[in-house]
Amino acid sequence: MSIDPRSHTPVYVQLADLIRERIESGELAPGTTLASEARLTQEYGIGREAVRMAVSLLRSEGLVSTIRGHGTRVRESPERTKAELPAGGSVIARMPTGSERRDMQLDEGVPVLEIRHPKGEVEVQPGDQVELTRPKPV
Repeated sequence: MSIDPRSHTPVYVQLADLIRERIESGELAPGTTLASEARLTQEYGIGREAVRMAVSLLRSEGLVSTIRGHGTRVRESPERTKAELPAGGSVIARMPTGSERRDMQLDEGVPVLEIRHPKGEVEVQPGDQVELTRPKPV
């Protein structure tokens, strides 16, 4: 696996693709810490900014999370709770506001689901932690 600087695909996208493949194949298991920026820069012969952009892309996809001073880790698959879509209700998927992200402790790139009840109530749930079900027909 290498990066081709002559490719039409930017080097940061190539690096993100390489890391994503390693995550999806299980080579990088949940909880695994990625190599440091300096190590990735040296290993792939690309600039530090390209490494930062690749990691940012993976964060926006919800594949990794970064904690300052602790590095970047492959995200664990969260446990899902079931939420029933009420009859006559609707759901909107959107990106969270800054306060929602902090309150729900969401990683970058994780959407929220707005579950709208017929009587006007709105319930906001983390998109990666909810399995939405439909009511059973009577």
